[in-house]
Amino acid sequence: MPPRIPIPSRLSGSSLCFRPAPSKAPLPFTQSANASTFAERKAHKDPYALAQSAQRKAVNLARQKVLQEERKKALGDPVRGITTPFVESFDDVGGSSVIFDTTEPTANYAEPIQIKTTDSVYLNHFLKPEELANAVQHSYSLSKPLREKIAAHVDPMTEDKERVKHEKGHLNATRALARIVSLANSGQKDKTRANIQRCIETFGRHKTDVTLQPRAPINPNVTGGVPLPEKTPRAGPDTGSSEVQIAILTAKIRVLANQLEKKGGNKDKINKRNLRVMVHKRQKHLNYLRRKERGSDRWQNLVKTLGLTEGTYKGEISL
Repeated sequence: MPPRIPIPSRLSGSSLCFRPAPSKAPLPFTQSANASTFAERKAHKDPYALAQSAQRKAVNLARQKVLQEERKKALGDPVRGITTPFVESFDDVGGSSVIFDTTEPTANYAEPIQIKTTDSVYLNHFLKPEELANAVQHSYSLSKPLREKIAAHVDPMTEDKERVKHEKGHLNATRALARIVSLANSGQKDKTRANIQRCIETFGRHKTDVTLQPRAPINPNVTGGVPLPEKTPRAGPDTGSSEVQIAILTAKIRVLANQLEKKGGNKDKINKRNLRVMVHKRQKHLNYLRRKERGSDRWQNLVKTLGLTEGTYKGEISL
């Protein structure tokens, strides 16, 4: 009901009320959805039609699941990719996490004891195999028993016993050193450090520039005929190129992925976040290198060696 409007007192002889005049225009209305016909209502209640609809929906959902699995399989695992021998070697640091054996002493202990190592083996405590071998030889010569200056005072039996005792002691010391410097008795931090060194020596451009062909040169029309500036010569090994960083991240990602697969790993929220951060960081490096190298030998060598699939750098990665 419209409100009453007060009038001046001089017009209060009769009670007046001002209301809006009625209008003949049609009232506004909101159009509602058309009601379904009786046949359509009946079709929704038909059990046979409902069963057919549910069957079609189940088939479509099953087909979508199969297609998603095929796409996921084609792209590969965004975390691990394809396992290759080089990636598997991250677990044992390329065979360096095996305790080194020592040469067995001969019957007369004539030959000095040496550790069986190769140049490709990585040792703990920042040691190199040749440094350890030289130290063992030096200690062997320093710990030899002193001989009598006068031959007449030499007792052959005593000298023999001292030599045998020295050889046995040196053998035990060498075996102890082999266990101390072996990465088999070290923590994951030392193993990761050795794997980082392996990645630098495998993918560093100070090594690959000699064996791999460079990428295709830039079209001079793009630069307007202006020659590109010369690059600063590299000083020391290559530790910062994209391929080296990708290899190092792959080694760290494998360690974290193995740790999260253990019992109770699903509760490790911090390492889950660290894994997600490293996977996305590797994805950025891969996209940059793929754009710059344009399918060159360096890109092909990196992808093939580390087993990186399209799932590691294409699309959105959600873990």
